[in-house]
Amino acid sequence: MDVNSISNVTQSYSTEVTKKAAEKTEASNRKSSFSDTAAVYEKSTSSKNSVTSKQTDRSAIIAQMKADTESRMQQLTDIVRQTMQKQGNTLAKADDIWSFLASGDLGTVDEAAVKKAQEDISEDGYWGVEKTSSRIVDFAIALSGNDTSKAEKLISAFKKGYDEATKAWGKELPDISSKTYDKVMEKFDQWKNGSYEVS
Repeated sequence: MDVNSISNVTQSYSTEVTKKAAEKTEASNRKSSFSDTAAVYEKSTSSKNSVTSKQTDRSAIIAQMKADTESRMQQLTDIVRQTMQKQGNTLAKADDIWSFLASGDLGTVDEAAVKKAQEDISEDGYWGVEKTSSRIVDFAIALSGNDTSKAEKLISAFKKGYDEATKAWGKELPDISSKTYDKVMEKFDQWKNGSYEVS
C-alpha cells in the first residue's frame, strides 16, 4: 500500500466518524426536545378577561366622553352668564352716565367714556345684540364640533346661563339682553337648519 492510499483510508474513516458523531448529536438533540409527558389542554380564561378588559376600557371611554360633554356644557353656561352680566353692566354704565348727565353735574364726565359706552351697546357694538349673540352661538358650535345633534343640549346650557345671569342681576335683565336671548335662539334654529354661518 502506498502513502496516498493510507491517507485516503484515514481521511475516509475520519469523515465517517465525524458524520456518525454529528448524526448522534442530532438524534440526541431531537430526543431531548420531546417530552414523555402527555400534553394537557386547559381552557383559557384570558379571552374572558380580554372581553371584560375591553368592556372596562369602553366604559372608561364613555364615562370620559360624558364628563367632557358635561364640562363643555358648563363652559357654555358660564360664558352665557358672564356675557349677559357684562352686557347688562355696560348698559347700566351707559344709563348711569345718562342719569348723571341729566342731573346737570357735568364737571367729571368724560365725553369719550359716554361715547364708548354708547358704541359698545349700539346695534353694531361689541355688546350689541348681533355681536353678542354671534359670540355665544359661535362658541356653542365650537364646543360641539359643529355637531347639530347636540343643539338641544347647547340650547339648554344657554338657557341655564341666561337664568343664572338673571339671578345674579337681581331682577329681569335689561331689554338688550332679552333681545340678545331671542337672537341667540334664532341663530340656534338657523344652525340646526343649516343656514347659519359661523362668524
